Amino acid sequence: MTLRLILGIALSLAAAAPALAQDKGTLTPRALPPLANPDDPKLGAKELFGRKVLPTRGAPQVVGFYAKGCIAGAEALPLNGDTWQVMRLSRNRNWAHPQMVALLERLSAKANRVAGWPGLLIGDMSQPRGGPMLTGHASHQIGLDADIWLTPMPNRQLSRNEREEMSAVMMVRKDRLDIDPQAWTPTHLAVIRAAAQEPAVERIFVNAAIKKALCREAKGDRSWLSKVRPMYGHDYHFHVRIVCPAGSAECTPQAPPGDGDGCGADLAHWFTDAVLHPKPPAVPPKPKPPMTLADLPAACRQVLAAP
Repeated sequence: MTLRLILGIALSLAAAAPALAQDKGTLTPRALPPLANPDDPKLGAKELFGRKVLPTRGAPQVVGFYAKGCIAGAEALPLNGDTWQVMRLSRNRNWAHPQMVALLERLSAKANRVAGWPGLLIGDMSQPRGGPMLTGHASHQIGLDADIWLTPMPNRQLSRNEREEMSAVMMVRKDRLDIDPQAWTPTHLAVIRAAAQEPAVERIFVNAAIKKALCREAKGDRSWLSKVRPMYGHDYHFHVRIVCPAGSAECTPQAPPGDGDGCGADLAHWFTDAVLHPKPPAVPPKPKPPMTLADLPAACRQVLAAP
């Protein structure tokens, strides 16, 4: 990714609404205005990290937890590869730890071999220095998370407009109880299984209906299913998370998944009426204040200020 392209597309999503996988990008991104008081202790850290368009120099270091941290020395996944293309370029979120970048390159080649897909369409990874995002995602803060569309990459290079405008295919049936048989194919299972079988992958998040399909259709070795967890959303994409890399002493690991395949009572709970059709609370909760720089690990202050 060139410096000119980075500066041209960065800092474009200033709205507070969540930037979901299907939200369209823009061909004419505009830089966010300077902060009136960047030292305000109540200022959301997302305002500070969202204005950083380049990573720090030096060796990669992961700081904190997936949903509360930052990353130094992040690497950009190239926008185009033989078996992958990056989507929503205006978000400038194709940054990660080099091990995640290598995983996505490797997994995209696997998707080609095991599923016959031309390649993968890569959604949000992390910001250049990680940290909370202005829009969407509680996690994706330390360069160890990436979203992969459940739509195969076309057998051609997408235009810039297509990367901002096109939508992935919905995999979940309208009643939310199962996958859409018109969209879901055995190749989707093959791609998710290939990701889960990567030793560095710690979790994969999918919609509960997709987890149900995987439980029903997986044959032979089912040990990889323990890594695949149901999560709200994730109807159009799956979320890959890798373990803390060696050499990042300040990275906070997540508890490893259990030994079971996750296809029993825990999965059934996701299809109860209380989960599918939750009743709104009698008294709407007050909005939580944004995560501030003081809420993040102390080292993130240095990451933010580094050249």
